[in-house]
Amino acid sequence: MHRSAPTPALQKSPTTALLFGLVITLGAVLAFAAYMTVQLSGLRRLQSELVERNRRDSLQLLRVQNDLNSLSLAMRDMLDAQEPYPLTAWTAQFERIREDLDAGLRLEEKLAASSRTQEQRRFLSQSLAQFWDAVDRMFAQAGNGREAEARDQIRLSLQSRAQALSTAVSRLLVENNEGEQQAAARIADIYNGVQRQLYFFLCATLVAIVLTSLYLIRSNRLIFARLAELSAQRSDLAQKLIATQESTLRHISRELHDEFGQILTAIGSMLTRARKQVPEDSALREDLQEVRDIAQSTLNNIRRLSQALHPVLLEEAGLESTLDWYIPTVERQTDLRIHYLKSGTSFAVETSAGVHIYRIVQEALNNVSRHSGAREAWLRMNFSAEALEFEVEDHGKGLHPEKGQRGIGLVAMRERAEILGGVLSISQPPQGGTLLSLKIPRERVEAHAVA
Repeated sequence: MHRSAPTPALQKSPTTALLFGLVITLGAVLAFAAYMTVQLSGLRRLQSELVERNRRDSLQLLRVQNDLNSLSLAMRDMLDAQEPYPLTAWTAQFERIREDLDAGLRLEEKLAASSRTQEQRRFLSQSLAQFWDAVDRMFAQAGNGREAEARDQIRLSLQSRAQALSTAVSRLLVENNEGEQQAAARIADIYNGVQRQLYFFLCATLVAIVLTSLYLIRSNRLIFARLAELSAQRSDLAQKLIATQESTLRHISRELHDEFGQILTAIGSMLTRARKQVPEDSALREDLQEVRDIAQSTLNNIRRLSQALHPVLLEEAGLESTLDWYIPTVERQTDLRIHYLKSGTSFAVETSAGVHIYRIVQEALNNVSRHSGAREAWLRMNFSAEALEFEVEDHGKGLHPEKGQRGIGLVAMRERAEILGGVLSISQPPQGGTLLSLKIPRERVEAHAVA
């Protein structure tokens, strides 16, 4: 029982998988972009809210410390016995320092780090308030003429209080510096985390690209392998169809030449003999001659049709002699003037290859006659050491296969050229029209003599 060959399974299209991979890749890119945005936003906030705030707070603390140093220097001068001015003369300077110190502390309190405790805030403000109360009492004693007691208060109380305040401010500056270092460490951690995530994302992206590329390469290899298989099957089918066509045409040609040709030849002979037996003045003699002429004309037409279907001359005399016979025949049948040029040292062409070349030339000249509108054509055949070359040129309307002008005749010509291992190309000569070129390797067409 005959069993047909199984139909190859259709290859699944890689489009779905590639789209899925694209969606995953885009999702990863968007997720990483969101992550980077959050990290950079946090970094920007950390720099602006913590680092910059600490820097400004440190500037105010330095301002406070500078005021406290100015107070310490003023009190040292007030205790100098050689100083000619009374203690009350320092009142204006102390007031000016007090105003600047209070303004600096107010700004510093707004900029103080959130990590600073309430006890630290209260200690600084209370110590400063106690210091100024002591200063006011000192100036009150000095104003009442008790400068000695006032100097004792400066020596025993105010200087120590100012030193304590300066120490507290120095401690706050140290804490700010430590906070800046911690912020710098946090910023460095964020940078390192972002860098690690960037490397991880790059590695993941490269892996995804490699996997997608491998999948795409594999899919393309399968698709191209399938296309190559289909192309080979198509080429094989085309060759079989062409071979079947040539076999059919050869059979029809022989049937026409042998069967119908012999019958018409016999009829002509019988009519000739019958005509000789009829008197010359008989009307039947003329009728027999007319019938004989019709039979001969039909026989000539059948022979031409037989040669057109399959020129026996190809098998008997070869391609070159067949073209020598065919070109004048085309000129008579189509009223097309053909300039037939041959060059190179000719060699014998194998019969099956000659059939394909003859069909290509036949189809090319038919296209010139039917579609170009030209009244002249050029057929050039060149025998070279490497190849057999043909050119069919006309200066008519032109053929544009790139615009979709691809008839079955052109497809058949390409298939025949492919069977011979040749190259068929179509171009436009400078004068306009169409130039069809065929180049076939010599080893594929040359007939080798048999010893």
